[in-house]
Amino acid sequence: MAGTGNPAPRQSRPPGPRAGGGAAAPQPPRKPPQVLLIRKEETPAAAAPAEVESAVPPASPTPAAAPTRPAAAASDDDRFDLGDLEGMTMADLLGPDPGRGGRRGSAAPAAERTQAAASSRTVDDFDFDEEAFLAALDENEPVGTTGEVVSGTVIGVESDGVYVDIGGKAPGFMPKKECGLGVITNLKERFPKGLPVEVLVTREQNADGMVTISARALALRQSWEKVRQLEKDGTVVQVKVNGFNRGGVTCDLEGLRGFIPRSQLNDGENHEALVGTTLGVAFLEVNADTRKLVLSEKKAATAARFAQLEVGQLVEGHVASVKPYGFFVDLGGVSGLLHQSSITGGALRDLREVFRQGDVVKALITQIDPGRGRIALNTALLEGQPGELLIEKDKVMAEAADRANRARSVLRQQEQAAG
Repeated sequence: MAGTGNPAPRQSRPPGPRAGGGAAAPQPPRKPPQVLLIRKEETPAAAAPAEVESAVPPASPTPAAAPTRPAAAASDDDRFDLGDLEGMTMADLLGPDPGRGGRRGSAAPAAERTQAAASSRTVDDFDFDEEAFLAALDENEPVGTTGEVVSGTVIGVESDGVYVDIGGKAPGFMPKKECGLGVITNLKERFPKGLPVEVLVTREQNADGMVTISARALALRQSWEKVRQLEKDGTVVQVKVNGFNRGGVTCDLEGLRGFIPRSQLNDGENHEALVGTTLGVAFLEVNADTRKLVLSEKKAATAARFAQLEVGQLVEGHVASVKPYGFFVDLGGVSGLLHQSSITGGALRDLREVFRQGDVVKALITQIDPGRGRIALNTALLEGQPGELLIEKDKVMAEAADRANRARSVLRQQEQAAG
């Protein structure tokens, strides 16, 4: 169709459906949305309205067809110019600090500013109390380790045990069966409030700070220590027999259960009749780890005999046996050794030149070892001259008591020289 004047140039658009089957009239293209970019160095006030206006899309209705996309979208570096932010810190972005009267955007490096701030504070600026710190550590320090002996005060008694203040953040608990040796029928009477007690820690504190303690375990430990000392000293103790079995009899000693084998009883064939009687016994085995306490009545008799002997004493006995190295002399329940080097000061070719089995011998005791059950004897000290015993044995034995006094002075001189 021809018209008057020069028609405005039109941009081609994709064909679309038209009403009534005809082609739709061409519409002007939509401008893509624009992003407003503001820079520090160039923010002209006059350009802003134009840019804002250009960023507003036209209000005319658009057809259903999608507009043509631009050839390439601008990148983030083009939209957001970050070049001016390089090398800037948060203090530079926040600006000056009015509270300090200084300037935030300091050009000094961050490390120098941190060092300057730290050096400006001294120890006095910190609120630190050493005594309060140590006291806090002591309050939170665990009280009682396993195997430790602690002292405390009874603060409460229940049907199942006793509560004891041992200085921790929670009291220690002592179960009823751990309150002592033997059977305790009345806990409140045995452990009144305020009673000072000494106990052994058997289990360290739980999450609530409570530890498990025992008076029985401490008593047992002390009993074993006492029994070990009695054994070391070779002491003979008195015990009361309270039971028997096929192997022997049982008894109590310092709260511990002791056992006496039949072979260690003087009347082992009739050991059942010993229940209720009191016996003097010595120690055969003391082992706290295995809880074995073995006693002996026969060894007690030997120990009692040892207690009657001393170095320098003149004793009399019978030759029980002859050995290549000397004689064993029965001294009435114990045996002493008369070694060949202690028989005479002369030349001895045969032991039987002096004594034979069954002969009566008078000798001086020169050494006693109760722990090992050994007694050393000497007849050479009774001689007036070396070898006299080989020639006049009967005379030496008859004058043994008088000669022993002189021999004791010789023994003292030997002890002084040795010590």
